[in-house]
Amino acid sequence: MKFRHLINLQLFADENNPTLNTQTTALSGLGNDLSPTMKTFYEKNLLENARNEHYFAQFGQKVPLPKNSGHKVEWRKFDTFKKALTPLTEGVTPEGNKVNMTKIECALSQYGDYTTVSDLLELRAIDPIIGKVTEEHGAQAGDTIDTVIRNVVVAGTNVFYAPSIAAGGAETPVTIRNDVTNLCKITPKLIDQIFTFLKKMKAPTIDGKYVAIIHPSVAYDLRESDGWMEVHKYAQPEQIFNGEIGMLHNVRFIENTETKIWTNSHGAVYATMFFGKNAYGIVEPSAETMEVIVKPRGSAGTSDPLNQRSTIGWKATTAAKILYEERMVRLESGSFFSDVDKAN
Repeated sequence: MKFRHLINLQLFADENNPTLNTQTTALSGLGNDLSPTMKTFYEKNLLENARNEHYFAQFGQKVPLPKNSGHKVEWRKFDTFKKALTPLTEGVTPEGNKVNMTKIECALSQYGDYTTVSDLLELRAIDPIIGKVTEEHGAQAGDTIDTVIRNVVVAGTNVFYAPSIAAGGAETPVTIRNDVTNLCKITPKLIDQIFTFLKKMKAPTIDGKYVAIIHPSVAYDLRESDGWMEVHKYAQPEQIFNGEIGMLHNVRFIENTETKIWTNSHGAVYATMFFGKNAYGIVEPSAETMEVIVKPRGSAGTSDPLNQRSTIGWKATTAAKILYEERMVRLESGSFFSDVDKAN
């Protein structure tokens, strides 16, 4: 006859503390430390930082600058002749008109940045340091150039201020930026007024419409307006601009998080830029285009005698200039989000 011996393991446990010998993930005491094996899971795919889209550059008049052509660009334009409304006198030659030309100059500026990475960081880090730093500098370069252009564009002299609209609909005019509040929202009426201004100034359109670059916080106030047309409802949606979200009163709206924001004592003040064709110019030097520069360990010669450093950087040369003030309008307004958005 075979006997099966059953062993009660509970006999070996402490009756007063039945979990005394249980090995858990929290043990970290002297002689009973399991914390070295409890590692944080490491996701090898790095989180990608938010990227800004670049919209101001797509509407400027591009001017190529060949190599060895100096550090300034000059635009020239003739003044428009006034109407000749005086009837001619028979047999008498009129005095005639004079020609006048205006020149607009713009000096180039170079921008850039870099990061130095040690050999040990490059060799020991789990993440691909050189590649990811290069990617971040590429994004920084694009953001920088677009902001340089934006800062020129928002300096135009034609300014509208959104009036303060009370709950009952009564409007109070606003004439300075410091008085703009979250009650000073963009409206279809304002857009129609700006469209009319540009038409009266004979500003040429861009593919039949004027264009506005608008912050998402301001677009939020506009999208529920009567007459607003979402971009996907266009008759020819394949011809949309980069970043285009919709149209109202023959103005096509481009949404851009980097549209200029100021702040006053009431909160954020947003610039929505309206313009026609070739309102501003952008210089593109053919020999000084944006360049990402990676110098690996061992390339620096005697300045890095032990091959301890790599560098990753970029440089670019650009310039922008308003060409026709009469083709541009800046609308300054508040928004539902005026209390949370920051100056940029």
